[in-house]
Parts: sequence; structure tokens; C-alpha cells
Amino acid sequence: MAANSSTWQTSVDGIRPAPALGSHVLERLRRLIIVGELQPGTHLVESQLSETFDVSRGPIRDALRQLETEGLVESRRRGVFVIGLTEQDIEELYSLRQLLEAEAVRSCMAGPEQSYAEARAALDRMKAAAAAADSHAFAVADLAFHTSFYRSCGHRRLENVWQQYRPTFADMLSVTNAEDRDLQPTYQDHVDLLALVTGGDESVALATLRKHVDGSRRRMLTAYERFTRAGEPASASDRHASDRHVSDRQRSRRP
Repeated sequence: MAANSSTWQTSVDGIRPAPALGSHVLERLRRLIIVGELQPGTHLVESQLSETFDVSRGPIRDALRQLETEGLVESRRRGVFVIGLTEQDIEELYSLRQLLEAEAVRSCMAGPEQSYAEARAALDRMKAAAAAADSHAFAVADLAFHTSFYRSCGHRRLENVWQQYRPTFADMLSVTNAEDRDLQPTYQDHVDLLALVTGGDESVALATLRKHVDGSRRRMLTAYERFTRAGEPASASDRHASDRHVSDRQRSRRP
């Protein structure tokens, strides 16, 4: 969907008045792009972003540079424009995750016996979030669960690669978990996966992991198809946030 230089302001109007650090600018813009609030073609103007986020242009430039490295925006002659995620991007990201996480789990299982305390703590948080139907808290705990394998596998460079893509997957998980009305089955899938990892059957554990990650990929593609077709944000929570920002903007313009 085509977008003009003022489109992004509707999505970020609700951010002020809290001053933002450069990292917050990056995290917020990344999320708005991934969930579809900032549509491909949107012109991101440094001066307007600086005013909206209440920071100097330095952090804005840093954020835009990082987003360009991640392939979410691109620099053109007239400035920086949103590219967003394409279907091919989603396929590539999940195929990469399949490779990385399979190696992390394989390394964990081949190494010394461990308690997987971080994974179990994440499961506890996922259980509570599922009971409360809190998809955001569930996504945070979900990501911590998977990250625990990278942290426990003893492969520093593998973990470093995961950390590079972790922020993108954090926002993608918030989208895919928002697709599930009942988070309990997803929680149980994670319980079962950890049981297989600790049980020592590598082939079954890796097959289950592949199925799990592929399910997340399919949910992300479903959300992507919906919000690109309709021009809507990828999750209900982001759609409601966008509606609030529009309403606030309209009220501020009334005499």
C-alpha cells in the first residue's frame, strides 16, 4: 500500500511525551514496521522523527542505519523509506532460525547434563501469561525459552548470530502469538519440547522443534497476508494502538 511522508506520524503520535533513548527509537520503529503499522513506501523523515521521539537526530540516524542493516528500510535519493517484511523475508528468517536453533538444541543435548533452569523459568512465565491471556508477556517468555538453548549450548558464535536476529523474532513472536486465541496449547508445545530435549532422544526432539518453528512461520505468513491485503496492523493489540493514536491526533486538531 502506498504511503506518504506523514503516514508514520499517526502510528507514533502516542509515544510522546516520554523522552526516548536511541535503543527505544530503534525498538519502536522496528516493531511498527514488522507489525504493519508502518507500510512499505513510508518516508521516514529525520527531523519529524526527532521531534516525535524527543531526541536529537543522532539517535534517529543510528536507528535508521540499524534498520537498514536489518533490511527493513532503505536509503534513497529523497531520504529513508520503509521496505518492511516481504513473504520471502519471512521464509528466509524462519529457515535461518531452523538451522540455528537445531544446532543449538543439538549442542545442548550433546554436552554435559544440565538443569535447563532458564528454560523452566521461562515456561513458568509462559504458563502465567497463558492463564491471563496476555499475548505480549507470553511472547517475551516464549523468546526467553528459545534463547535459553543458545545460552546453554556452549557455542558463543552461534549465540552471537541469534542475538543479531533476536529483536526481529521478538516482534514476530508477538505477531504469531497474537494469532492464537488460546495460548495454552502453545505453552504445552514448549513443555513437551523441553521434555524431549531433557529426555535425550535427539531425532525426536529436533523433529518436534522443526514442526514447532514451522508452525510459527505459517502463523506469521497468515498474519502477513492479512495485513498486507487489508492494510491493517498484524495483531489486534497493534491495531487498537493505531486506532488510539489516530483518535488522539484527531482530537488534538479540533478547535
